[in-house]
Amino acid sequence: MNSTHKALVLYIIISVLDTSYCFSQVFYRRTELGFCGGTAHYFGDLNQNLGFAEIGKSAGVFYRYNATRYIGLKLNAGYANLGYDDKHSSNPYQKMRNLNFKTNIFEVLAQAEFNFFEYTVGDFDKRFTPYVSLGVGAFRYDPYTTYNGKVYYLRPLGTEGQNFDEYKDRRYKPWSMAFPIGIGIKYWWNYGITVTAEIINRSTMTDYLDDVSTTYVGIDLFTEPEPGPYPYVGSQLQDRSIDVTSSPIGFKGRQRGISSTKDQYMFFQLGVSYRLPTYKCPANQL
Repeated sequence: MNSTHKALVLYIIISVLDTSYCFSQVFYRRTELGFCGGTAHYFGDLNQNLGFAEIGKSAGVFYRYNATRYIGLKLNAGYANLGYDDKHSSNPYQKMRNLNFKTNIFEVLAQAEFNFFEYTVGDFDKRFTPYVSLGVGAFRYDPYTTYNGKVYYLRPLGTEGQNFDEYKDRRYKPWSMAFPIGIGIKYWWNYGITVTAEIINRSTMTDYLDDVSTTYVGIDLFTEPEPGPYPYVGSQLQDRSIDVTSSPIGFKGRQRGISSTKDQYMFFQLGVSYRLPTYKCPANQL
């Protein structure tokens, strides 16, 4: 057997052994599905000092495509319940204002994740990394409050005069844009399972997440039955200071909220995701 034949036989043996090794290993696809859950919190006109007196719940499901070992693309559908109350403030004016709200959030986000370290599911040396996440999305909200034991949705009431032509520029829709940005960590636990912990803040395009933004319009505007499903309640809920003080503070033109800043909300969540295995030998294993 000449040297050429020997080289050919050696090449065939190495190729067979390499193929056998490849197909004996478990590799993982670039795509994964997961779910997450944790807490949610609101920051805005009723929580100007970043307090954490009322922490809500959050949950979601997501799809992640791992474009490279450093970049992941994520679609997320989430839910949260948020709320806050002026009674938690140390500011005397806010305590007299005496407003509160709750809302359910339903959001859809597209995010990009940028890993600090090379990350590969199935590789014990590359199983952990911090990451930065940012994106864009939309969410639905509908603030409400409880008055005399009954729940009232605030947007139809026009508490800042939205139901009157004079203040129609204050009308707001039940949905808005969200811009998530935050940090997290991910860890390959076992098989195709990844666990994550992240804290993501959502800046929004609305200042009415809490139904508070500009100025009082005065109770005189509410002397006639108001349009909407609760025609005689808006006058009470536009200024609730009467419940805690003998002199109502909500006269026309007085500041009710801070319109120069938009509302925000934040999620802290733990997540678990799973990648389906594949026995093909990928060119660029992730």
